[in-house]
Formats: sequence, structure tokens, C-alpha cells
Amino acid sequence: MRVVIADDSALLREGIAHLLASAGHTVAATAGTADELLARVAEHQPDVAIVDIRMPPTHTDEGLRAATILRERYPHLGILLLSQWVHAGRALDLFRTGGTALGYLLKDRVTDIDDFLDAIRRIARGGCVLDPDVIAALLPAAPGKDPLDHLTGRERQVLALMAEGRSNAAIAERLYLGRKTVETHVNAIFTKLGLEPAADDNRRVRAVLAWLQTP
Repeated sequence: MRVVIADDSALLREGIAHLLASAGHTVAATAGTADELLARVAEHQPDVAIVDIRMPPTHTDEGLRAATILRERYPHLGILLLSQWVHAGRALDLFRTGGTALGYLLKDRVTDIDDFLDAIRRIARGGCVLDPDVIAALLPAAPGKDPLDHLTGRERQVLALMAEGRSNAAIAERLYLGRKTVETHVNAIFTKLGLEPAADDNRRVRAVLAWLQTP
């Protein structure tokens, strides 16, 4: 897997680069600004771009705006937003326009290196990975009827873990449930959200998007 890392902190850039290299991945390039990120992705055509949201010159949402441009230019590029902050509005728009191969994690909540590396791999494969705090912030940003009204409490728990990119086996382990029970909950979620049969991975992403996309 080839990765481009964009963060204005040199220490964080190098730290992530070291982790990825130690795991056998290739860090194609690093960038300290949004403009550098766009140039490095165009040059190296990576599988995943790891993007800090707040970058120079204003340290507001330059990285998020660059991620939106990258999604328009390279629809199949995996993008992991990595930030200390939740930017609900523009981030929700990004997930609405193309929720596959996308992730949003909060720096302070990344406490397990293996989980972090696994999240990057899932994004590279087209998955969707969201921190629970990000989900909590994004949901109120979507006006209108809650698409989860018909889900049970357990189904909401399962969907939250699906949003983190967890497999059925991982969800079963986290909730202390049998795999067949988790499969039943997942199928119930698909049915209640009106998701027609399709590739399992695709329906999982669409289920998460249904959570975020309220008409």
C-alpha cells in the first residue's frame, strides 16, 4: 500500500511514516500544506492519503477542502481525515458525495496502533471508518427525521461499530455476541434502512451513509 501523509506537524508526519514503514507499507511522500498534498498525490498516485484537517496558512479547514478536491479528482483514492477537531458541515458533505474509502479519526482517540493501521487498510479496500465521537457530531448536522428511528438499541450499537469499519467477527467480540446474532442484526439494519441486496461491503458503507444522510 502506498500512502501520502499531510500534516503541518513534522513530528507527527514522521511518526506516522515510521509506523507505516514498520508495517511494510510505502510512504510515497509527505506534505506540510494542502497545496503540497495536492501536488504529492498528483505525482505519486497513492492508495491512501492521510490528511490533517487544520493546515497552513489559516489552520482552519484547508486539509478538509483539499480532501474534497482529491475526492473529485481521484474517486478511488482512500482518504483518512485525521484531526483533533470535528468539522461537521464540510465533512458531512464529503461523506455524502462519496462515502466509500473514507475515514475520519480523532488524533487524541487513536490509542491502539494496530487498530489505526487496520483502519488505514480498510479504507484502502474501500471501507468507511468513523470515530464514534465524529458520528455523534455528524448526526445532529443532518436535519430532518432520524433514519435510525426504527432500529433497536442493539442494532444502533452494531451500526456504530460498522461505522468504525468493524467486521461482523470484531463486532461479535466487542459486544460479546455470537457471529450469527451479529449477522441477524446486520441484516435487520439493512432491511429497516431499505437497502437492497448488494455486495456486503457496499451495503455496510451505504448503511453508515444512511445514518449520516437525512433528506
